[in-house]
Amino acid sequence: MTTVVVQSGACGFSVTITAERGEKGAVRIRLETDCEMVKQMQEDVQTLDRMTALTGFQNNPVYRSAGKNLKHAACPVPAGILKAIEVEAGLNVSKDARITFVVRS
Repeated sequence: MTTVVVQSGACGFSVTITAERGEKGAVRIRLETDCEMVKQMQEDVQTLDRMTALTGFQNNPVYRSAGKNLKHAACPVPAGILKAIEVEAGLNVSKDARITFVVRS
């Protein structure tokens, strides 16, 4: 089982993403959050093929669900879901990703 926590930023919501390998390349996804928009994604992404992590943006079921349910295109949750799938499927290593703002005067 792979668990990823996404702190989304200005909205103040966090999402705990749990990915668990199933049979025949399936990965089960659980999203725990207070964000109603992300909760709406749960049905669309609850079971995905492991190769979803390597599917391009336009045909990716995670990004399609995000396009349908999320107001903010910059939300990092879809990327977090895909990172969790990658690691659980053995397609990548668990390494933190980060977005850092550099404020200049």
